[in-house]
Amino acid sequence: MSDFINQFSQAWQQADAPFLVVFVLLFLLVYFLPALLAVFFNRRHLAKIAVLNIPAGFSLIAWGALMVWAVTGKAGEYIQQKLAQRGTTA
Repeated sequence: MSDFINQFSQAWQQADAPFLVVFVLLFLLVYFLPALLAVFFNRRHLAKIAVLNIPAGFSLIAWGALMVWAVTGKAGEYIQQKLAQRGTTA
């Protein structure tokens, strides 16, 4: 394990500026992916998702929950509408 850490440390120290810029951009893209998906899906709770994304990025479970919230918001409203229609016709 320590050999892996030494190799990783050496590779990281030898990284050039373009690699570091690309790495940081990709890291931020993945870190804020729930907020970006909320923008893409035009979520009503975009501000809440974006604010919660900052601390949730440190927890894989919380980050995954934000992903689900960002993607399934419209589907949840659609399901609620269908259930309400089914309840009124019965």
